[in-house]
Amino acid sequence: MSEQTGPPVDDGAVEPFTGRLDAPYQSPVQPHELRLDDAFQFGCHAGISCFNACCKNIDIQILPYDILRLKRRLKVDSREFVTRYTVAFEMDHHGMPGLKLLTKPHSTECVFVTEKGCSVYADRPMACRYYALGSMGVRMKDSPRVDDVFFVVKENHCKGHLESKTQTVREYRQEQGVDVYDAMNREWRDIVIKKRSSGPTVGQPTARSLQLFDMCSYDMDSFRDFIRSPGFQEVFALNKDTTEALMTDEDKLLQFSFRFLKQVLFGEMSIPRKAGAREKRLARTKRRRVERQKEMAGQKLQETDERCDNPNS
Repeated sequence: MSEQTGPPVDDGAVEPFTGRLDAPYQSPVQPHELRLDDAFQFGCHAGISCFNACCKNIDIQILPYDILRLKRRLKVDSREFVTRYTVAFEMDHHGMPGLKLLTKPHSTECVFVTEKGCSVYADRPMACRYYALGSMGVRMKDSPRVDDVFFVVKENHCKGHLESKTQTVREYRQEQGVDVYDAMNREWRDIVIKKRSSGPTVGQPTARSLQLFDMCSYDMDSFRDFIRSPGFQEVFALNKDTTEALMTDEDKLLQFSFRFLKQVLFGEMSIPRKAGAREKRLARTKRRRVERQKEMAGQKLQETDERCDNPNS
């Protein structure tokens, strides 16, 4: 299965994720653009001759909401899921961290596929739900809005396109349960698009911003701990009800993590800060710097004294 959904690289870009390239390469993407009420022909069922074929040749990007659904199903935390079931890759030349679904050893088969089909079907990733449609967000130059466009993906192994069933994109999305995934991942997709297309000031990330992006995208357990930390509580003014909701509802926590990323990366201030918090942090940082300088000076003085006491050492 080729990867079906993801953010384009630049303003106005039309760059779907279509999986690995074979040579000579012939794109499986049909160039005709579809909108929500456009119809296409496709059907998939357990009795079709190519059943499971798409799951035996995958290149699937895992998105933030995919992780929440799958980790809950598998009863593991975010870190264990990422370690056991994904592989890391860089989404762009700046090193923006991404994750792909793991395959079986020495194989391109999905780690979750069985002879009877997908073992996590009810919580399968968004890319799997879209197949054999592709989706991408496109932000045209100088436009603040990201528009969704769709297209058909026809791979040689897939016989679903020969089925007589037709439906609109809207109907297919509802049937496959895509809507909730799109809604949950949309803010993250917009962050990726904006970060890639905002020029060198925003587009060249620091190591710290990459760490925050990784945590806020793929590790809600660590992000929850981060919100509990004294450093976060000292800076941000969250009321008791909001904090309690974030501690108990991972879906809300994920959406809050995207708000936090937008605030940190782009200065989109939606999370209130406590009065004087910045000044307090700066003062504490200055005190620590002075203390560290004194400590280093003391160490150098001690080393000098030791050399004087032991001139032959």
